[in-house]
Amino acid sequence: MKKSVLKVLGVFVMSSSLFLASCSSDDDKGGDPQPSLINPENMQGEFSAGENIVLDANVVYKLKGPLVMLNGSKLTIPAGTKIEATGGTSSYIAIGQNAQIFVNGTATNPVVITNPTQTPGSWGGIVICGNAPINKAATASAEVSGLTYGGTVTGDNSGSIKYLRIEYSGAIFSNEKEFNGLSLFGVGSGTVIDYVQVYHGTDDGFEWFGGTVNTSNLVAVGNEDDQFDWTEGWIGTNTNWYGKEGFAKGNRGIEADNLGGNNSMSPFSNPTITNLTLIGIAESGEPQGIKLREGTKGTLNNVVLANWATGIDIQHDVTLSWIPGGELKINGVRFENVGTESKGSNSAGTAVDVTAAYTVNNNATGAGNGVNLPTWAQGWTNMTGL
Repeated sequence: MKKSVLKVLGVFVMSSSLFLASCSSDDDKGGDPQPSLINPENMQGEFSAGENIVLDANVVYKLKGPLVMLNGSKLTIPAGTKIEATGGTSSYIAIGQNAQIFVNGTATNPVVITNPTQTPGSWGGIVICGNAPINKAATASAEVSGLTYGGTVTGDNSGSIKYLRIEYSGAIFSNEKEFNGLSLFGVGSGTVIDYVQVYHGTDDGFEWFGGTVNTSNLVAVGNEDDQFDWTEGWIGTNTNWYGKEGFAKGNRGIEADNLGGNNSMSPFSNPTITNLTLIGIAESGEPQGIKLREGTKGTLNNVVLANWATGIDIQHDVTLSWIPGGELKINGVRFENVGTESKGSNSAGTAVDVTAAYTVNNNATGAGNGVNLPTWAQGWTNMTGL
């Protein structure tokens, strides 16, 4: 529902379930206006400068269409809020450039966006578009929302997400376009992403398209494509990632690219990830724990890989070129029930020895508890059926 349509109506239909909250003391600073109204039974709309949406944790919201926050608007979701998303590809939350989202969950009271039928692919997911650098172009359009992303602001701030659970996302647009659980397009390092789970989606759990955002305490389980995916020059510092396949579907633990079509474009993808556990399943379609390709750099520390046909797969000439100087390095890997520890191939497809890219540590703890769910992920996550 377009904002312009809402304003033509002149008023929102109000009931006892509509919520109008006063701004917090932080929001009052700078003279921000009072929060805008939104209908919990039909949660959607497009909002722009000066318009703030503040949800009510005492209400169950029905996300039936796109909720799009544009330049200068804010979306605030308090601890314990539940959102039921039912609109397929039309049902998603998108945060545009210079807009912000604040998810204020807690360990005992997370925010949950789910589907009542518990069917993967029932809704889109969350898309955040920032102003941080990408290598695809100066700016680009996000593949599943059409919003612009990218720029030159490395410290760009799209808000804060803490203790959020995203369930049954990944609605399919076409054979080439599909929502991830959380898609981060050119998101800057001023944004906080901490304690987030993506559970049982049909595409990737988390995907980064360039940007400089840092993350911590991420859980991706049961997603039917990759648990974690990056491309387009993402640079970020990350701690505590736990990924686990399940439900007899899944591809890789990590799929990592710099840029397809031109592996030498800068800025190069170059994240640091410390404390990482990735667990596969025998039925995995592309059973690689970590696939590094298309020119990505990266440093991964304290890694546990379990139940993969191949633990580490490194491809393409530019990617391989980072190994001798340590710009692509996996420090301290523990392999459990992994058929082939590593394999590599150059751009011509010829096999290459990549054992210099990693070191083995049979005592590595990964995300904190080996193959088991770490303490920091207990209580607020959904591990049903896994």
